[in-house]
Amino acid sequence: MDIVAEMASIVSCDRGATMKAMHIDDVLDRAHVVSLPLAVRFRGITTREALLIDGPAGWGEFAPFLEYGPAESVAWLRAGLEAAYEGFPEPVRDSIEANATIPAVPASEVTAVVERYPGCRTFKIKVAEKGHTLADDAARVRAVRDAVTQRGEIPILRVDANGGWSVDEAVEAAQMMMPLDYMEQPCATTEELAQVRGRLMRAGLFVRVAADESIRKVADPYRVAELQAADVAVVKPAPLGGVRRVLEVAQHLRQRHMDITVASALDTSIGINMGLAAVAALPRIYDDEDIDVTPAAAGLATGSLFEEDVTAPRPLIDGHLSADILTPDPDRLAALAAPADRRDWWFDRLRACWQHLAK
Repeated sequence: MDIVAEMASIVSCDRGATMKAMHIDDVLDRAHVVSLPLAVRFRGITTREALLIDGPAGWGEFAPFLEYGPAESVAWLRAGLEAAYEGFPEPVRDSIEANATIPAVPASEVTAVVERYPGCRTFKIKVAEKGHTLADDAARVRAVRDAVTQRGEIPILRVDANGGWSVDEAVEAAQMMMPLDYMEQPCATTEELAQVRGRLMRAGLFVRVAADESIRKVADPYRVAELQAADVAVVKPAPLGGVRRVLEVAQHLRQRHMDITVASALDTSIGINMGLAAVAALPRIYDDEDIDVTPAAAGLATGSLFEEDVTAPRPLIDGHLSADILTPDPDRLAALAAPADRRDWWFDRLRACWQHLAK
């Protein structure tokens, strides 16, 4: 190896005295690639692959979606390395309220999915997927509302369009689906979010707008606040670059009067550790009566979307998850190991991302 390649293979991460210099060979020596079957189709896939890192400070996860290139995936690598080599900040709470996630299933299948989330009162419903009409989406939302109401709870509903609607479609959807807690990324661009928010306000439609991709997939995650394009920021540790980056972004956006929802990116139970650690470390906020305002229900109960995972299932009790950090069960880790060709593919992917770490 020449001197340039050697220097490129070593990255020093000194966000605090605890982070040690990392060598790519050490990371790969600690890596396990797993293939986890999903209980339902999600984002068009039925199997979720991930590279897990058994680090000196804990377990980390590197699992950018397959279509992401090295430049977009490097933040996911930073997040996994932070968890594995640095660990997480000190928590200030040990129980996290979670929202349920409803994939874009037919309305007739909604009740079965709702039953996987005992005690949850907040539900995020996927909408605007290819091949689905607005009527299909509205029927799914109604089915969730009915299923939750029938079990004696008052539903809090969010819809997530992943940027799939036009401005006109988003406003029409809000009218059809109200009442809603918020619409997450109804349109693709930050400018469109601002238009939707403005039109909803002028029409007297009390539906908040939340930004996801407009924060995690742009060079400037703060522009959404500058344009007053959203009321809520959905922040995800993996695509943002780790728990500490989430806390930094959350602090900035809270100062600009945006609410924060921490969520997962279809993470394994190891990736969910990051999300729980982020919510657990969010600074306390007190209202005018000096009462601690708990964080918004987090999108971290996605473990129920997996048929198998590398840890025992994390119990959802009365709609809450423990913030305890889980580690893989050795038998599960072995049983869910990806085939050799997929292991090699993920190792090559990590090597490609490594070149972007210092940029």
